[in-house]
Amino acid sequence: MFLSKSKYCEIHQCPKTAWLRKHKPEEFISDDNTLMRMENGNEVGDLAMGIFGDYCEVTAYDDTGKNLDLTKMVKATKKELSKGTPVICEASFEYNGLYCAVDILRAQNGGWAIYEVKSSTHVKPVYIADISYQKYVLEKSGINVTGTYLININSSYVFNGKLKLHELFSINDVSKAVAAEITNVPANIAAAEAIIHNETEPELPLTESCRDPYKCGFWQYCTRALPKPCVFDLYRMSSSKKFDYYNNGLISYEDLLSKGNVKNKHQLRQMQFEISKTQEPFVDKKGVEDFLNTLSYPIYFLDFESMQPIIPQFIGTRPYAQITFQYSLHYIEKEGGELMHKEFLAESGTDPRRELALRLCRDIPKDVCVTAYNKSFECGRIKELAETFPDLAEHLMNIHDNIHDLLVPFQSGYYYNRAMGGSYSIKSVLPALFPDEPTLDYHNLEGVHNGSEAMSIFPLIAKMPADQREKARNNLLKYCELDTYAMVKVWEKLKESIK
Repeated sequence: MFLSKSKYCEIHQCPKTAWLRKHKPEEFISDDNTLMRMENGNEVGDLAMGIFGDYCEVTAYDDTGKNLDLTKMVKATKKELSKGTPVICEASFEYNGLYCAVDILRAQNGGWAIYEVKSSTHVKPVYIADISYQKYVLEKSGINVTGTYLININSSYVFNGKLKLHELFSINDVSKAVAAEITNVPANIAAAEAIIHNETEPELPLTESCRDPYKCGFWQYCTRALPKPCVFDLYRMSSSKKFDYYNNGLISYEDLLSKGNVKNKHQLRQMQFEISKTQEPFVDKKGVEDFLNTLSYPIYFLDFESMQPIIPQFIGTRPYAQITFQYSLHYIEKEGGELMHKEFLAESGTDPRRELALRLCRDIPKDVCVTAYNKSFECGRIKELAETFPDLAEHLMNIHDNIHDLLVPFQSGYYYNRAMGGSYSIKSVLPALFPDEPTLDYHNLEGVHNGSEAMSIFPLIAKMPADQREKARNNLLKYCELDTYAMVKVWEKLKESIK
């Protein structure tokens, strides 16, 4: 079997990616968001199996118990079809080297309907390509396909304590779109076979799909020959505009300055050009000073961690709702005062929102100066808590209204170091400001190194043995604590920069 539906979809999006996965898999850089999307997709797929009631799942594994046994799955599917089983999950088919497993195959109108399950909240073109490929393989295998549907998440669904699958999921009839797309399948299969079996790497240009909506894991490989820095490192420029320059041969800063007419169009980009060849940071002392003058003692440094369950777990929440489960809080009462720390981490498996809100109101007095890095996230979560718990709303919104954003000096171009690489996120700013400080290196943490890992680990803690649970909680606390300690160090660096 040379082509599965996942490979087909990959080639539909980018033929080069499929070739690289086969011939140079070591070049792929996987991120935590990719792994999380896969886990979420599996969770949603398993739950959706029961949307039509009783079903038979034909998933089978080889002797190791780790790898799918596709041959067994194809045989099991034939058996269930011959029995007239009305709903078959992971129904598997093979035709001339083409393979696909249908999420849900349901008897309908004297034939069989394909139901593809996705964890997103809307229809994407690649989903139509996916379903079209499945229909092609099934029809070539002698199956009468009488309907094609996409099952995805209903973003408007509100959990009331009892999960209702027919409300959580939306079922979309995509027959018209599939009918238009399926005519392209034979040519796409032929192209896929030529690409995958060719020993020569396909030469394909970069496109916006390489970075949107998620940066491809082969991005670094495919851009390895580009100058550093280049057009893709520029501040405050849309992806489409960057690709316009790239496609016109304006890639290096020298290209952009001499031919691109971008020199004076934006202060931040102009600054990038000016210091691209120096190690010295750019500091607009007046801008930094004006920002620092907006802060006052006592000063608090706040950071939240949250999770986004696709399947709502708590009453009143929707799919993908941000559920804040942890915070870290460093604070200094007066100039020259001692740096102090408070923190909160909810019990995994419980609704964390009420207790977190109570603790936050206890730990942060009214009318004090609070800072966050990219405050829109913290402000958004606090506002949601205030709406959920009206009795705490006054205090919570007082905190909300007094939050200042440590992102501002970097976003506004008051402070720029070329090591930031065209990004002003804390994960880029911190190593640029403190390149040789191991206590500020997230890589030196154990177990949890970023927000995606925190989001993934927290809900798992409830099912861990006691010793693992305690270790995981400690890893979460250390990670979140570093986030606010990093903010303190950034604030101190800004103060040093204007002396």
